[in-house]
Amino acid sequence: MKEQFLQYVWKHRLLPPAPLRTTQGAAVEILDPGLWNHDAGPDFFNAKLKIGGELWVGNVEVHVRASDWQLHGHQLDAAYANVILHAVAEADAEIALPSGRTLPQLVLSVPPDAEARFDSLMAEEAYPPCHRIIPTLAPIEVRAWLSALTVERLEQKTRRISHRLGLTGGHWEQTFFITLARAMGFGVNSDTFEQWAATIDLGSVGKHRDHPEQVGAYFLGTAGLLDRFAPEQREKWATPAETAAWEREWHFLRSKFGLKPIDGSQWRYLRLRPQNFPHVRLIQLARAFHEGQLTLSSLLEADSPQAIRQIFHAALPQLQAASLDLLLINAASPTLFAHGQSHADDRQCDRAFALLESLKAERNHITRSWEKAGLAVDNAADSQALIQLRTRYCDRKDCLRCRFGTQFLASRTPTTTTP
Repeated sequence: MKEQFLQYVWKHRLLPPAPLRTTQGAAVEILDPGLWNHDAGPDFFNAKLKIGGELWVGNVEVHVRASDWQLHGHQLDAAYANVILHAVAEADAEIALPSGRTLPQLVLSVPPDAEARFDSLMAEEAYPPCHRIIPTLAPIEVRAWLSALTVERLEQKTRRISHRLGLTGGHWEQTFFITLARAMGFGVNSDTFEQWAATIDLGSVGKHRDHPEQVGAYFLGTAGLLDRFAPEQREKWATPAETAAWEREWHFLRSKFGLKPIDGSQWRYLRLRPQNFPHVRLIQLARAFHEGQLTLSSLLEADSPQAIRQIFHAALPQLQAASLDLLLINAASPTLFAHGQSHADDRQCDRAFALLESLKAERNHITRSWEKAGLAVDNAADSQALIQLRTRYCDRKDCLRCRFGTQFLASRTPTTTTP
């Protein structure tokens, strides 16, 4: 039996109807099981209990065996001084608090069928592990959980954007540029794109915005790609006149601003289609910067998902529809949400969500697995929710915090696993 499952049993009071008593015979009444704590410290905060007829307010710790208290070193940790009850599956030891008071202990009698369903969920090899109950779930329950997961994913991306904002000294336009550049890496080169974009001084390159060959030289040169490839190789990317201009302007800009390129060997080309090569994406980004259409201010001023899409399409007309959607999913929507949260503007947060709902769902092994299980994936908000579900819950076997997982435990689904 896992401790996490016992915590779930305590939170949801999955206990037999018989009166509860401590190991010392005192009656226990659970008025409020407390707030489940997933970080360091006691498992439940601010529980309200009646023990022996007396009202207690404090924390509750849950263990498989009572002796785990000493094994985990809680007797030496002041954070556990306010524990009012020790809930265990096996009371194999008495526990005393630092004050010398004996800690009341309650043995949790777990329903065998619930434990069997939990064990089958943990042992399931197929993905998703709760696939057998998906068709039985009420649509309103599915929709509520997917919506919550979409917001959770946007909040996760917001934390990353906030980190970038801190690195730029609160410069939102620079932060959007870094976020957009990372998205232009399309996974394979995302880390290198972000590293490169963080070195770009938009103020410096902005002084040369009217000269496309200088912007191109600035971007490609700081990316370490002009030094890495000979002129005759660069002529495969563009015309000889363009490559000659980049070479000339790079030497000028490098001297003027003291520019130091990143290591060009970091860029990955293996198994990429030519349209996804890093230099191709950088040239596209340079042209968009030169034209001045793809800015944070234009994103914030757009009054509809269609207007946002048109801004990106006009700035990056070379991109295929699927690639353009990925930029909207991974750059536009998270930036809107992060900016809205930073400025307490719910309207922007709503627009971020609406943008995802207006886009086609991503098609990958995660979404296909859920569709096979019977769950409809209608738009990008759904696919982002399912990616969040996979990475933050399923992969961690954190089924007890997933609404689908808890529905599985409450169901009468057979407990046999997929061979």
